[in-house]
Amino acid sequence: MKKNEFRSGFVTLIGRPNVGKSTLMNHLIGQKIAITSDKPQTTRNRIQTVYTEERGQIIFLDTPGIHKAKNKLGEYMVNVAERTLNEVDVILWLVEPATFIGAGERYIVEQLLKVRTPVVLVINKVDTVKKEEILKFIAAYKDIYPFAEIVPVSALKGDNTGQLVETVMKYLPEGPRYFDEDTVTDQPERQIVAELIREKALRLLKDEIPHGIAVAVDRMKERHGSDIVDIDATIVCERESHKGIIIGKNGEMLKRMGISARKEMENLLDMHVNLKLWVKVKKDWRDSDFLLKNYGYNKQQL
Repeated sequence: MKKNEFRSGFVTLIGRPNVGKSTLMNHLIGQKIAITSDKPQTTRNRIQTVYTEERGQIIFLDTPGIHKAKNKLGEYMVNVAERTLNEVDVILWLVEPATFIGAGERYIVEQLLKVRTPVVLVINKVDTVKKEEILKFIAAYKDIYPFAEIVPVSALKGDNTGQLVETVMKYLPEGPRYFDEDTVTDQPERQIVAELIREKALRLLKDEIPHGIAVAVDRMKERHGSDIVDIDATIVCERESHKGIIIGKNGEMLKRMGISARKEMENLLDMHVNLKLWVKVKKDWRDSDFLLKNYGYNKQQL
């Protein structure tokens, strides 16, 4: 890289669900924008965040995990992830530290072989294995695709993430500053607020329920002359039985979600938050184009 040469470009994070894409992006920009949980398909939309330093600017696109779609929402998520591959300067493919390369990984390789973008393999979660084992994982992946680079990291602990930024900068073209240096995301606050509520549901509810929920922010308004913002939001689920679980006995589960989400909203907005939550049933909303669009998953924006 030449001295004083400012580089900028778009970088997508891809990988199977739950490999740590959102955790890595949050760590790199130093702020929580993308929600995280230990459940697959946590990220549903393409989330854009901005990392700026004196050498350059990286615009990260965190996409939904690439997986086999089971409904219209699943198709939407896979389309978002796969289309992004053709629109970026660098692809970061996150994998877990393992020598077994399964059908999910091989499907991703098939998608990567269709594009000309440089691919950096990021072996995440290396804090969970012995250092001497990492070379085995690198060797296993080296044979399946001609990677531009292979970088082992721990997104959770921040290990080797500085090296990853160095590597990305190397492959970015010389270019302008797309966003001013204070910008960290293009996500509207309402969308981040809705996602924070969904994150709490993902973390607190049983496995089969979170995939069937969406969150709509109905009202978000600052009180005149105060540092209080009133937020009304609706959690949408697919079945009456799910509604009862989300609300919980005497409203306890909904209350836990609200308390947990409110704390993070106050950090995000730097204001006191008065949060009210409701729960509605919309049967099979994940297969309804109209309802998908209503809850922020709009195919036409692809």
